[in-house]
Amino acid sequence: MVQAIVETMHCPFCQNPDTKVIDTRISEDGHSIRRRRECPKCAKRFTTVETTMLLVVKRSGNVEQFDRNKVISGVRKACQGRPINEDDLKTLGQRVEEDLRSRGLAQVKSDEVGKAILKPLRDLDVVAYMRFASVYQNFENLEDFQHAIDELKGDVK
Repeated sequence: MVQAIVETMHCPFCQNPDTKVIDTRISEDGHSIRRRRECPKCAKRFTTVETTMLLVVKRSGNVEQFDRNKVISGVRKACQGRPINEDDLKTLGQRVEEDLRSRGLAQVKSDEVGKAILKPLRDLDVVAYMRFASVYQNFENLEDFQHAIDELKGDVK
C-alpha cells in the first residue's frame, strides 16, 4: 500500500509555515486546483497547483505514478507506418487518462491501463489496434488473430 506524503504548505520565499489562500480555481481539465496564496510574514504571493495522483500497480507489484506519455509511447509503436499524427496520439492519451480517473480510484492495475487503451485505439485505427492487442493480449497463434478480426467485423456491422 502506498502512503501519501502530507507536508504543510510553506512560503517558498521565507519558509513561513503559515500561508493564506486568497484565490482558488479549478483547472480547465478539471484534474487540478490552482491556488493563489499569500504569506502573512513577508507579504509575497505565490501559486500552487494541487493534483490527485493516479497510481499504477504493475504485475511485479511495483507501484508507479500514471504517466500519459508512457501510454502515448506504447501506442506510438503500434501506430508506426499508419496515417496517425501526434495530435491523435495525444488525444488518445488524454482519453485513456480521463477514463481511468473517472473511475474514482487512486490505484489501477496495469491491465486496466491496457484495457483503457483498446477502445480509443480501435476507434482511431484498426490496424494499430490489432498490433497493440496482439502484444497486450499475448496472441499465440492465427486463431487468436482471427478471433480478434471477427470481433472487429462484428463491431463494424
